[in-house]
This record gives sequence, structure tokens and C-alpha cells, in this order.
Amino acid sequence: MRATAERLTNSTVLLEVEVEAERFSQAVERACRKLAKDVIIPGFRRGRVPRVILERYIGKETLYNEAAALMMGEAYPVAVKDTGIEPVAQPEVEVVQAEEGKPLVFKAKVEVKPEVELGQYQGIEVTKKVKPVTPEDIEAELERLRNRYARLTTVEDGVVAAGDIIKIDYRGTVNGKAFRGSTVKGREIEAGRGYLIPGLDEALVGMRPGETKELRVTLPADYPDERVAGKEAVFEVTVRELRRKELMPLNDDFAKEVSEFDTLAELKADVTRRLQEAAVKEADLLLRQEVVARAVENAKVEPPPSMVENQVEEMLEDMVATVEGRGVSRERFFEIMNTTPEEMRERLRGDAVRTIKTRLVLDAVAKAEGLEVTEAEIEAELQKLAGLYRHDPGELRRVFEATGRLEVVRQKLLRDKTVEFLVEKAIIKEEAPEPAGGVAAPEAETKETGTAAKA
Repeated sequence: MRATAERLTNSTVLLEVEVEAERFSQAVERACRKLAKDVIIPGFRRGRVPRVILERYIGKETLYNEAAALMMGEAYPVAVKDTGIEPVAQPEVEVVQAEEGKPLVFKAKVEVKPEVELGQYQGIEVTKKVKPVTPEDIEAELERLRNRYARLTTVEDGVVAAGDIIKIDYRGTVNGKAFRGSTVKGREIEAGRGYLIPGLDEALVGMRPGETKELRVTLPADYPDERVAGKEAVFEVTVRELRRKELMPLNDDFAKEVSEFDTLAELKADVTRRLQEAAVKEADLLLRQEVVARAVENAKVEPPPSMVENQVEEMLEDMVATVEGRGVSRERFFEIMNTTPEEMRERLRGDAVRTIKTRLVLDAVAKAEGLEVTEAEIEAELQKLAGLYRHDPGELRRVFEATGRLEVVRQKLLRDKTVEFLVEKAIIKEEAPEPAGGVAAPEAETKETGTAAKA
């Protein structure tokens, strides 16, 4: 077999394949046996039709076309491997010659991974900025802990205030008719936090347990039910239950209750440390993203339409699968988002293009630098995944090999390694956070010197 590849555009290749006459003749015999099982000819048992009769009944062209299809299914993957192209879509095939006694010749035009013209990807200058941890940040975290461990007490005689946990019934109508999502019983929400439509949420503040109110509110213009969006609705709301948070005072007893520490001072020190560690991790993540984004920006690459469309579909299906896992149907999801699948695809297109460009550039850098993933690294990743999903590592590997997911694992590991390479080769200047309100900032180091930065 002979195969040649001609690049028509940066992302389109024309394969021309020639298969030996002998192999095509063998394919014709196979096609004859296959068609003989499918064609019913009076006077002959299925599968027992002589070739000469079959040819007369269906015509040689049909027989040769079937043989060509059989042969191309085998020859095309070999041609792809021999020419080293990386298809990203199904090919458009044209049979040039298909006749017994002669070589089979066909052409296949196919979209492939585009060539990437790399720009600067080593020595990219970036600044690592760690956000300072302020006293306000520490107080906010302590308040979060207070709310998390707050005790809820039922209030029999009192009025709803923002932050109270209430259980309500409501029924809404527009022009006397109920509409989608307008009737709910026993819904539990935190009052005054925007969980209901504007107007309705605010009106709950000041109501008493057992009280019923009739309220007129204008539904938002983007309300999921388009028939009533922007119209005035009448809601009958009843507060069934009122519970209020009792926050513990910030003292040593609180520290003992919510942590392993004996004093509030120790708890504050631990909160400060964790916030500082989180700030450093966030700075590291942003730095990695900036280095990769700069490498992509410096490169020249144009993703083919099929890659973009496939990525859009993958992102959309991931989004739908996530909400379906939370019990929301596909149809209801698009209602809540007040959009259609087509509109959502358009919203995702920009992110899809950026994602593909990033992958293509990372793959090109890995190739240029000769980066590879070892079998030990793949095995370690499979062990980690097996532990996460509670599967036998060997069985997980067999499943991944059978479904092609092992290659996905390898690609992910290689791209992760490429990101690490880009960061290692970057020129990183670290900007130390300013000490705020007595909160000590860790010393900053620069990659250029490897020493602590001095004032």
C-alpha cells in the first residue's frame, strides 16, 4: 500500500491512497460473500448465490463499491499512521479507481490538528502577586465559622429579620392564572439573601410566623416562563416557621467548640495561617494561568471548525450532565438559564476556541522540547484514580485501554508536565504582600536570585 499526504491548508490534508490490485481482488471476493447473504434472489438459497448470478443481479459497480468500502475501512487508518497526520474529523472520501485487476485508488480530505507556529514560550516574564491577608479577612472568616456553628432556635413571637431561616408557602398568579414555578409549599430559605425574586424577598422581612400577606411584584424580564416575564404578579405568602441563628461570642469557649485550639488567639493564628496559604496557592494558580496564556498569545494557530464544534458540544454536555446529577432535567436547565441550546452553544464558543488553542500550543511545546510521559507516571495516575473511584487499578486500566481513555490520561499528564516546564523556564518576580494591620507577610523570593527580597 502506498499513501501520500498533501497539506491543502493549515488544518486540511488530502490523502491519496493506492492499495495493491491483489488485495482489492481479495476484497471483492469478501464483498461478494457479504452481499450474497444480504440479497434474496429467487431460486437460490441466501448466501449460496454464484458470483456470476450476483453480479448480473446487482451489477458490478455495486459489488466494487462494497469492496472499496471494505478496503478503505482497513487502509485509511494505516494511511493515517504511515503519513503521521492527526485527524480531528471524519474524512470526505472520493473513490478514484475501483476495478478488479487494478489497484484501488481513493482520496480522503480530512481536517487535522493544525500546525502551530510557536512564539516565545521560554523566559516569559511574570510577577507573582500574593494578596495580603487583612484583619477584615480574618474577621470575615471568624464570622463564617460563627454562622456555620450557630444554633437555630424557633421563634414563636417575633418578626422575620434578614438572616433568619424561614419556611414559607406561596402562590403567585398573573391575571388570575398560576404560572410555572409560582406555587411552592414548605420552602426553606434564609430571609433577605436574594433567594426569591426582587420585591418578594424583601417583603418577608417584618412578617410574623403564621402571617399571610398578599403582595404585588413585577416579575423580572428574564423570568424563566417567558409568557409572564416582565408582568405584574400577585403573590399570597405565608410564613410557616421562623428560626433564628444564635451566634456564639468570640472567646476561648468558641475556639474550643469549633476547633482543636484552647484559646481564641490560637484559633486566630491558625485562621491567619490558612488564609495566607490559600493566598499563596491562588497566586501560584494565577501565575501558571498567566504563563500559559502568554505562551498561547505569542503563538500562531487557528483551530479548524470541527475541533471548535466538538469542544462546544463537549462543554455543553458536561454542563447538562452536572445539573442532571443534581436532579434538574435538561429542559428545566435551559428554562432556568432563560436560553436555548443553540444560544448556549454560541456563549460557549469563545471559551471553546481558547481551550483548543491552549491544548494545541501545549502539545506543540511538548513536541518541540521532547517532553514525554513515562509508564510509571501513567501507572501512578491510574492508582490515584482507582483510589478515588474505589476500583481495582488493574481493572481500571483494562477499561481505560478498551475505551481509549488511557490516551486521554496520557495527554492530560503530558500537558500538566508542559505547564510545569513553562513555569520553570519563566522569569518570575515575586511581589510580597504588604503587611496589613499587624498581620505578618512572609518573605518573598525571586526566581532570578533565589534569595529573600530585601527592602
